[in-house]
This record gives sequence, structure tokens and C-alpha cells, in this order.
Amino acid sequence: MSTAPQGGMTVPPMPERTPKSLRAAIAQHAPQLLVDFDRHWRRDIADAYDLAPVPAFMARWWGEYALARNPELEARVHRLEDEAAQESDYARAKAMIEDAGRIRRAAAKAEPGQ
Repeated sequence: MSTAPQGGMTVPPMPERTPKSLRAAIAQHAPQLLVDFDRHWRRDIADAYDLAPVPAFMARWWGEYALARNPELEARVHRLEDEAAQESDYARAKAMIEDAGRIRRAAAKAEPGQ
């Protein structure tokens, strides 16, 4: 199942909001994130006696996958961030970073199945 085409490409849907489903979606559609996802899981969650960090972990990786599943959108965000790093005008650099942040936050609001 995929969401509607965006920019000539089909964007895969968001998975169920569980670590296992998210990991499977990352492995299938954004494997470039998998090593960092697994490393973060092992470091902060796998051996934890307290599940308090799980919501923060899920929020971070939900947003990362939501962006990575759409290569065009991900490229736009990275382009804004790269251009901001090279921009000598503070106001313009700030505006670029704010735009990138808005795109990231909007992507992270995707619900399962969207």
C-alpha cells in the first residue's frame, strides 16, 4: 500500500506506530537510516529498565522516516540546511533553517497509513 503520488513518485505509507513496525518500514523504504536506528535502539532502549525514553525515541524516528520515505522532500530539507550553512546573511540563513524545520515538523505529523 502506498500513498498518492507526489512529484511523480509514490510515497510509502506510514506504518503502525510501534517500534517493530517502524523498523520494518525503515528497512524496506529507507534502509540508509537502519544502522542509526538500530544503534540508537540498542544504546537507549533495548536494555532499559524504564520505558520512559520510548516515546522520545519513537518521535525522533517517526519524523526521520516520515521525511526519508519521500526522497524529494528529504532532498529539499537537506538543500535548505546546506544552503543555510553557506549563507553569510544571518536573516536568510535563519529563514532557511526555519523552513527546513517546518517541513520536518509537518512530515512528522503523518499518521499511520498516510
